[in-house]
Amino acid sequence: MVEAETRRRARGGGGAARRAERTSVSIETARYIERNIPVYDILTDEALEIIETNAETILEEIGVNFVENPKALERWRNAGASIEGERVRIPRGLARQLCATAPSRYVQHARNPARNVEIGGKTLVCAPVYGPPFVRDMEGGRRYATMADFERFVKLGYMSKWLHHSGGTVCEPTDVPVNKRHLDMLYAHMTLSDKPFMGSVTEPSRARDSVEMCEILFGKEFVRDNTVMTSLININSPMTFDDVMMGALEVYAEHNQACIVSPFIVGGAMAPVSVMGTLTQVLAEVLAGIAYSQLVRPGAPVIFGAFVTSIDMNSGAPTFGTPEASQILYGAGQLARRMNLPFRSGGSLCGSKLPDAQAAYETANTLNAAMMGGVNFMLHSCGWLEGGLVASFEKFVMDADQLGALHKFAEGITTDENGQAMGAIREVGPGGHYLGCEHTQSNFKQAFWRSDVLDYKPFETWHEEGGRDTMVLANAKMHQMLANYQQPPLDPAIAEALAAYVAHKKASMPDAFS
Repeated sequence: MVEAETRRRARGGGGAARRAERTSVSIETARYIERNIPVYDILTDEALEIIETNAETILEEIGVNFVENPKALERWRNAGASIEGERVRIPRGLARQLCATAPSRYVQHARNPARNVEIGGKTLVCAPVYGPPFVRDMEGGRRYATMADFERFVKLGYMSKWLHHSGGTVCEPTDVPVNKRHLDMLYAHMTLSDKPFMGSVTEPSRARDSVEMCEILFGKEFVRDNTVMTSLININSPMTFDDVMMGALEVYAEHNQACIVSPFIVGGAMAPVSVMGTLTQVLAEVLAGIAYSQLVRPGAPVIFGAFVTSIDMNSGAPTFGTPEASQILYGAGQLARRMNLPFRSGGSLCGSKLPDAQAAYETANTLNAAMMGGVNFMLHSCGWLEGGLVASFEKFVMDADQLGALHKFAEGITTDENGQAMGAIREVGPGGHYLGCEHTQSNFKQAFWRSDVLDYKPFETWHEEGGRDTMVLANAKMHQMLANYQQPPLDPAIAEALAAYVAHKKASMPDAFS
């Protein structure tokens, strides 16, 4: 399951060797999760059929808007949709028919083939937080993110054992011009990590830059024939597809690069307050978006996305980790599986301002729902704080550690002879203990998942060490990880070509901060 990239081992035997192994620098990445457990179906077949019928009614009778995109309107017209201004009405069944050409699963390649991920089926790929303009840590508090912060997150992502994917805009580096920051972010993902990553979607030309940089990193022919990026395309809910996001989708689909087609919904504001109503709108939007990707290029890889949260009716603020959000996640997962498509949702979502008990409760609710709801690509797996406005260094480390518990849970229960442990039960007998028996000695290293962050020490030891809470422990772990960071090797010619591309692109245009 786990491939060790580098490991320094101390000479010697017994306890000294084991202690040296525990404290040595180790850069490990667990293989993406493959569920050996069933997923949870919350909706009956009758309820699913009602949602699917109503979603088709939305597309046929109400329609969706493709704004400032004449090319998209022409594609839909040629496919048989009815066009009125920028409103597209899609005949019943057409969108689902078009979606049928999208693959049920695909491989996203990393520059280190050992880090490749398979997205779809029973897999779960974890990627970090995406998009916050602010960062927070114990030393600097809450502040606007910089490129140095971004690079630190990429390094932490690379050093995090249970994180499979480097992500995209892990935070928004506000000290770099808007029209140039995507170049620096991609360069950081490509050089500071060798895990898979996401491309830019903030403007179609930036999506093209992403493809061209990948052609330098992987080779033009490899990119032509393989998927090397999975990028986020948000729908402007309710039922509006803007030209910026659709322009980026068009670039990626044309080049066979994957897109997450995801409604962005705060229930009660951008969708109905009811679970059934929200799921109906989610399905209608996803059907239209994925169908459009297949109009651009049949067979282009896509993910059925669902980012849905509820709203606090007193303040208007979005809420996370709520029962309704989990119900929608479970239901959307069922709808995605009925379409035979990979599913994106979930993450370390919370509304808390600090990595505190509220953050932990809300995050745990969402992570567990993602595991049981059949999520295949979990964006925001670690680091999310304050409703997505903040990327927290301490919470990044705390969440990334907890992803290990998901790996363990997904393995399911072993029922072989070793798992049955009858030999141990016979050996110990009534009144004995299992600490020294052969079965325990053979299995104790792998028997129980153990956090690398949380404190398991007796009170006296904990008190003597300063009575540190989880945020303090995570801060120390974060600094340790960054101190131990080792940059993955990259062909110097490729690194030089990437740097030259970035420099040339930056020099070709004036700075823009809006």
